[in-house]
Amino acid sequence: MSLAKRLLARPLIAAAGLFAALVSSDAQSQAPRITLYEGARLIAGDGSPAVENSAFLVTGATFTRVGRKGDIPLPAGAARVDLTGKTVMPALVDMHGHFGFQNLAAGTMSKETFTRENLIDHLQRLAYVGVGAAVGIGDLVDRSDLHGGRTKWGDVPLRVRNEVVPGAAVFKTAGPGMAWPGSGAQGDPSRVDVSYGVSTPEEARAAVRDYAQLKPEFIKIWVDDREGQKKTLTPALYGAVLDEAHKANVPVAVHNVKLSDAKLMVKGGLEGWLHVPVRGGDVVDAEMIALVKDRIARNDRPVMWVTPALITGWMNMTGGAARPSWLDDPLLKALYSPQQIERYWGEPLKKMTPDQVARAKAAFAADGKNMMVLRGAGMIVVGGTDTGQTRHLMAFQNHLDLESMVAMGMTPNEAIKAATSDGARIGKFNTGLVAGGRQADFIVLNANPLENISNTRKIDKVYLRGDEVPRARYAANWAAKLKTAAAK
Repeated sequence: MSLAKRLLARPLIAAAGLFAALVSSDAQSQAPRITLYEGARLIAGDGSPAVENSAFLVTGATFTRVGRKGDIPLPAGAARVDLTGKTVMPALVDMHGHFGFQNLAAGTMSKETFTRENLIDHLQRLAYVGVGAAVGIGDLVDRSDLHGGRTKWGDVPLRVRNEVVPGAAVFKTAGPGMAWPGSGAQGDPSRVDVSYGVSTPEEARAAVRDYAQLKPEFIKIWVDDREGQKKTLTPALYGAVLDEAHKANVPVAVHNVKLSDAKLMVKGGLEGWLHVPVRGGDVVDAEMIALVKDRIARNDRPVMWVTPALITGWMNMTGGAARPSWLDDPLLKALYSPQQIERYWGEPLKKMTPDQVARAKAAFAADGKNMMVLRGAGMIVVGGTDTGQTRHLMAFQNHLDLESMVAMGMTPNEAIKAATSDGARIGKFNTGLVAGGRQADFIVLNANPLENISNTRKIDKVYLRGDEVPRARYAANWAAKLKTAAAK
């Protein structure tokens, strides 16, 4: 090559070298972070025995290998984290929450509060306690008013379900729900008119057709006369809902009370229950058990799931003169002010008479027995808190839900499975299980919940999608909001 040609080639060579260096640097910056966690007791979430001295590899947002310490070599460039003395379990799944309406710092509720910012604040609170995914029910979203108009309530839950917000639980929506007019969600007026109000089979079918366009996780219906104080959906009405929903291939889940309704709903192919299916003094009988088993045997919508939501019943059992230890839990104190804790639960529990506590225990025992019988027949218990009213301790009750499951007869490992992998399977979330290919959502605990289920509250760290949740920053932010609200 001549001197002139060599001189002309030098800038090209230099440019090519620079380009190669930039490409290499960019490739390195885009490469997923790899971390090997070793030494923890691992509760996988599938009901299998815990693995002592475990190891698991997280690549980016995903578990890629799970085994024992020493079995998984440290990949080149990977970080190593020693979790000796800790217990790891999957993130929880809440299949039954009412999020968005509460201003948790002020202790108020309103439709105006249902904003993207507030909903994400609730999802961050869930993440703080180790919840990786949640389904909102009775959400504020634009729907038909069934008289030719629209409610014009916006689309916040529909937008948020399409987002992956760093440091927040993944969210799905079951839409606004459906009930006899005024007989859906009770309590604060902000939620009472949110659901479709239907009183004829024609209205029920029209509501389902509109509801299905929202692509909800399921259609929620209320079938509860509130101890004779309200009208409620009749068999003809919820029969029409089931028929129309199944035509659209949309599951249906119900808040109901009576055994007679539960039987008809099993016959009609209803998929989910958002409380114990038989309660309020009714008792599961042989016919109900046979109906559940028959559906499973015929493979006719065989997956029937329940969020027992017996948490407040369990909490009431702790009333009386002796103060329950959970009222002073640091996890609760990070979420609510001392004044709120006392107003919502401390003082009411303290004022409960021995007779009231005895009745609470009897009601919990009856409902828990019904649930365990139905579980034995084949219904699947999953986690769900029913948090939504101001007194419901959002996020904290996800852990009390586990305690209520154990109190009704499940083992700690069974309760964890219900609130993690089983809920994830029903909700179609890629979480709830420490296994290769699953989303790397996990909780690092300072104690073993298989010895005492309340140890799920002893949280050291939470990871969602492979990233540590900034719990200290969240707690500081909430403390500031609580201080500001108290000053007002």
